[in-house]
Amino acid sequence: MVETMKWERNRLVLLDQGSEMCIRDRTKLPLQVAWIVCREYRRVVTAIKKLEVRGAPAIGAAAAFAMVLAAQEAAGDTFSFMTTLATARKELNGARPTAVNLSWATGILWEAAVSMEAKQMPVQAIVAELEKVACSIYEKDIAQNKRMGNYGAAIVPANAVILTHCNAGALATCGWGTALGVIRSACREGKVKMVYSDETRPLLQGSRLTAWELLEDGIPVTTITDNMAAWVMQTKGVNLVITGADRIAANGDTANKIGTYGVALAAQAHGIPFYVAAPAGTFDFSLPDGSGIPIEERAPQEVRSFQGSASAPPTVPVFNPAFDVTPAKYIAGIITEYGILRPPFTQSIAKLKAVLAKEEPFKWKA
Repeated sequence: MVETMKWERNRLVLLDQGSEMCIRDRTKLPLQVAWIVCREYRRVVTAIKKLEVRGAPAIGAAAAFAMVLAAQEAAGDTFSFMTTLATARKELNGARPTAVNLSWATGILWEAAVSMEAKQMPVQAIVAELEKVACSIYEKDIAQNKRMGNYGAAIVPANAVILTHCNAGALATCGWGTALGVIRSACREGKVKMVYSDETRPLLQGSRLTAWELLEDGIPVTTITDNMAAWVMQTKGVNLVITGADRIAANGDTANKIGTYGVALAAQAHGIPFYVAAPAGTFDFSLPDGSGIPIEERAPQEVRSFQGSASAPPTVPVFNPAFDVTPAKYIAGIITEYGILRPPFTQSIAKLKAVLAKEEPFKWKA
């Protein structure tokens, strides 16, 4: 299984010294595997904006490590330490506004820092504890993805023909994946006959990343263009659709990569169950429905060209939302590390919120 990032005592395992976080540069995949070294938190902000690291859980973990980098940068100036952390948190949260995991992770680091600063802990001790919290987020993501995969494998039928959209695999998380994690777990049980991967325009996360990732693991995969999805459902025996999510409202409305809504509509028309796989950190309990989810709009050039080749007239106006929102009524279930949530989602998500309120997922020394 591919790795997205490594953090080992403030440095990438490939490097000898320094506080360096490395993120797999997925704008080059599948032709080249490269690594980007981030020595300052603002380089992580850039990596998130440029999709050099992408996928809600992955950018959440990357942002957590970026908060550690910010803390290390400011450790020599006690007076401005918290101000620097607050600035870093704001810049990171604004890098990609749709994925709630980002602000969730930076919020955990910020609250930990505020608590420790209030107890007058030395700055160096705060930095060390923040690193532990960030590592905990990273490690927890892998563990919860595997639990999610086990829960999700139960709904995968024998000889499953699965369609997925975008990339919700190890490359989009800290490891194993969400939607692809379910597929991996089901494949281990011998249930998967074929996975159809939408190419996912305009940046081709499906054809560049999902297809590459599944091929690396020996999982049968066929790439299709986005506009083939409905026809493939009708003619190729698709019996399950699974996608990831970037933000889920309290009623189950789900934001994911642009094109997901259309896939859900096609699945509904063909009587195929449509599932979402996402960790609890993806839920935004403050939003009653999907109408309040901010939708990031990206540069027109992503649509006008690809890898330097023109794909549209250079002056044509472009509408380029990165995400859409699938109404909860089209979703059969939401696979989480706590089990599978079923409709009515307002009730099942409220129960999940109550469970989370009783937990203390990240602890630091007082």
